[in-house]
Amino acid sequence: MSHSLHEKKTMREHLAHILSYVSALLKWLILAVLVGICGGVVGALFHIGVEEATELRAHQTWLLYLLPVAGLLITALYRFTGVYGVGTNVVLESVHEGKKIPFFLLPAIFFGTILTHLCGGSAGREGAALQMGGHIGSYVGKLLCFDDKDKRLATLCGMSALFSALFGTPLTAAVFALEVVSVGVLYYAGFVPCIVSALVAYGVSLGFGVHPTRFAIAVPAVDVMVLVRTVILAVLCAMVSILFCEVLHRTEHLACRVKNPYYRAVAGGCVIIAATMLLGTTAYNGAGMEVISAAVEQGEANVWDFLMKMLFTAVTIGCGYKGGEVVPTFFIGATFGCAVAPLLGLPAGFSAAIGLVAVFCGAVNCPMASILLSIELFGAEGLSCFALACAIGFMLSGYRGLYSSQTILYSKLKAEFINVRAK
Repeated sequence: MSHSLHEKKTMREHLAHILSYVSALLKWLILAVLVGICGGVVGALFHIGVEEATELRAHQTWLLYLLPVAGLLITALYRFTGVYGVGTNVVLESVHEGKKIPFFLLPAIFFGTILTHLCGGSAGREGAALQMGGHIGSYVGKLLCFDDKDKRLATLCGMSALFSALFGTPLTAAVFALEVVSVGVLYYAGFVPCIVSALVAYGVSLGFGVHPTRFAIAVPAVDVMVLVRTVILAVLCAMVSILFCEVLHRTEHLACRVKNPYYRAVAGGCVIIAATMLLGTTAYNGAGMEVISAAVEQGEANVWDFLMKMLFTAVTIGCGYKGGEVVPTFFIGATFGCAVAPLLGLPAGFSAAIGLVAVFCGAVNCPMASILLSIELFGAEGLSCFALACAIGFMLSGYRGLYSSQTILYSKLKAEFINVRAK
């Protein structure tokens, strides 16, 4: 009799064990679909807003002279909503430490980024995407009464959704969200919700008519010399990623010497206007996707493009304008790769594509996401070169990074636990 009771108890335990997996799967699927739909809608509207603002500025060039006014409005918006000083680092800290993401962050970054692009600030979109996505994921997790640990994964889920909706790269988005928080350790429990939310958001954005980012490149036959030249290019790109992070952080610290944020925004806007007039081009204003396309698909870029974009972005972000740093890394990497291609004997477009992913990888410390990015942007041809460039760019960029709240848990040089923050 006791043996029969023991068997029944064992069967109940096995059944309960199986049901726990089914319950977890259903829970994450419900969250992922909700977050994916919300993220897809917000991401699509945001993408359309930024594109419309960019197109309007291209036709109404006088809008550039309103950049200081836009800076004042953005600063006032952030101070009025109580989110001044809140950015991507706070979203990363919400995953690390469970910090609450302010409720008004989403509308503030949404309209702040559109204003920045409308008036010619040099910034990207994904910083806003990570912040809005983290906000959506966190609050959906709260709505579903998730505990603290599950809400942290919900935050990553939201980051995946918005990134995917903006760029049309769902696999990159899912892995990037999991990888960027703690370099060296992935939150494997987040794979299902992050991938599902990214795919749902991607589908929703397509429904809104948002076209995914794709580039057509000619890949040379991969031989020993091409691999050697790729290694040299990757080493140079690692140096460029370090330089960009240093310029970005040092400019931000320098700008903070102007204590009044309104004066800081006006001063930064005036510097961008003066630099644009001096150079006689608006190529470095906004996200600069047309310059990236020219470098990758046509092999055309000026030698100084990557440096100018670096400075324009550093002033824009450092002085309080809103946007992101990832698209500028695309611009910097693509134009740099294109510019040095003749010296390395590589096709200009292919070199630009390698530069784009290698500088991105060095700046965000996400090698797996960077390799997936190369596949989703350029196709799988030449994957060995892209993977090699990402590996070297990751290793040689050291412990620099765009996000100071990013934790690097393991050394890039040996199997050693270090647990340091990106510089």
